Amino acid sequence: MGLPSKTRFKPSGIESGFKVKRNVKVIKAADDLEFSTKISLVMTQSDEIRDYYYFAPGVWYKHNEFAPDYAIGKDLDCEYFWRMETCYALPVFAMQNIDSGETAAISRCDADVTMRSQDIVRSENNVDRRFNIGAIGMSKPESKTLNYMYYGFAYRKDIDTKCDGLSIDYVYPGCDGQMPRERWYAGLDFKGKQKSFQRINHPVEVGFEQQYAVVLNFGHYSSFQEMMRNIWRVTYKRLRDKLFDVDNERHFHNCMRILTKHTRKYGDSYGLPFACQLPDMDISCVSFQFGFVGQQPGIGYQLLRYGDRENEPETFEKGLNIIDFWVRTAMTESGLPHMCYNPNIKGFEPYPHYIRMLADGIEAILDAYLYMRKKGEERGDWFEFCRKTADWIVRIQNEDGSFYRAYNTDGSVRMDSKANTPSIIRFLVQFYLVTGKEAYKEAAVRAGNWSYDNAYLNLEYRGGTCDNMDIQDKEAGIYALFGFLALYDLTGEEKWLEAAIGAADYTETWTYAWKFPVRTLLPKHPFNKYSISGQSIITISGGADVYMAACAYVYYRLYLITDDKHYLDFAEFIYKNTRQSNDIDGSIGYIMPGLGHESGNFTSQTLMSHYHWLPWCTFVEIEPTSRLVDTFGVYEISEAERLSKEERIRRNRIYENFA
Repeated sequence: MGLPSKTRFKPSGIESGFKVKRNVKVIKAADDLEFSTKISLVMTQSDEIRDYYYFAPGVWYKHNEFAPDYAIGKDLDCEYFWRMETCYALPVFAMQNIDSGETAAISRCDADVTMRSQDIVRSENNVDRRFNIGAIGMSKPESKTLNYMYYGFAYRKDIDTKCDGLSIDYVYPGCDGQMPRERWYAGLDFKGKQKSFQRINHPVEVGFEQQYAVVLNFGHYSSFQEMMRNIWRVTYKRLRDKLFDVDNERHFHNCMRILTKHTRKYGDSYGLPFACQLPDMDISCVSFQFGFVGQQPGIGYQLLRYGDRENEPETFEKGLNIIDFWVRTAMTESGLPHMCYNPNIKGFEPYPHYIRMLADGIEAILDAYLYMRKKGEERGDWFEFCRKTADWIVRIQNEDGSFYRAYNTDGSVRMDSKANTPSIIRFLVQFYLVTGKEAYKEAAVRAGNWSYDNAYLNLEYRGGTCDNMDIQDKEAGIYALFGFLALYDLTGEEKWLEAAIGAADYTETWTYAWKFPVRTLLPKHPFNKYSISGQSIITISGGADVYMAACAYVYYRLYLITDDKHYLDFAEFIYKNTRQSNDIDGSIGYIMPGLGHESGNFTSQTLMSHYHWLPWCTFVEIEPTSRLVDTFGVYEISEAERLSKEERIRRNRIYENFA
């Protein structure tokens, strides 16, 4: 087989970057059936894997110490750390020498992935002439072949090829290098580390050509956070998808109609179903969660606010009934509210009391209390519910300022990780503003100090999703951003702004800012018409959802505070492109416009999804809109930008008239 290769280097027009374009052509076929090629840079400072930090958006941070065992990078004793670039929120991989800070990054040049062959199953090895996805990562191979049998046993033999050491690589077409796998062959007594190595190759056919291009970026950074921020931004600037065309005012009203319609009375309780199947909203099950995927009090507040503003009494009453239900039934003797009510058993499920879920619900009840008070109606029982909860929070705070991930009903510890501590900060800040009681402010600051040292400085953003393990994820970053920004709004101290910026920079790297074609097996789905950009990876190596929609308002506020226009760009991007998983105008065929699915995995270019709606899907899209309207009086970020700078800055001081 002959494979002549032309490789061209030229300045890419990007800061500290070069474009590398490669053309490979088969001119003679031998016994080989398939082939792949790669572009590699040998790391000369050290060939020890642990001497570097690694960054792959949504997949790998530092040494992936907070990743699950099945994630790439968790086991640093492997040789091939390659991952399909469709798994990355942006197709970029960076290596930073820990001692020197010197960094090399390699990324796909253009967002020009096309659809793979749909009749070829990806298994151990296969050939797909249409496949133009690359794999990005690093390797330190031995002079041996490596193939894994179907049950994960490595088959190897010595070869004469001399290996250069540790390198950063772009492999084309792509593959998933040594990936840990579960021991699912129960009858096998093989004691080794079971792994897989899945390849897609191109055919060895005379005349077949590969053409691809990458960008190489180099830099010197004082910290991992600085490197992550700069590598993300330079790649984002080049590959960010165009803004989706959506009318956010109309979308907001459509979403409120969905919530109004599906809120109803179940016996003595009020709420929305836990899950409904699309496209017709057939109810799968009914169960109410205090926050997280259920967001019942949050939706209750939004309903009463909307019903009052739009003069829709039915919507207003449904909102009141939801808040009243939780206040009437959820409080326990310890002061810790119940988290999950099931109307079928007319009682609460034995669900962990997650501190993050507690924060969701209690903030919303406080918001509802303040809204009614400003209308001239004092809801003393709502306030008392918040006070009992706040006092419980202060009482059980650890000496180091942290909180545990989850508690039992009696207040004893159920899950002893502390990484969710930032999630409760914003409530404590806001309840202090309402009451003036210093204990709540002190608790918020103490929690902030722990979060600064651990979540921000140590990048310990994990366990934010209550239905996943205590692993690195996006929502822990989101709630750290909420908490740090609340402390900055309260105190004006630069420390908290620094931490908020750090959390924001981390969190946005989970967002699919680029696009590639995805098919669905469903006749009615938005991805048949729109793209996947704006969706965001949920946990390390996990699926993707629309939760970044919850952050559009805070990124816009961060832009106004810092005057960093990247945050403005990103705020607009997630405010618009997250809508692409919704039937925004009724053209998809869902029973109501505005509906969207919960989540899915599309890294294979075929969507795998439960194809259902959960209340949070709509809540995270309306909540930042309602805040934007309350703060700036508009439904679009672009409309807020038309206000004078002085007026925007004045309105952005949200705590001046909070209580």
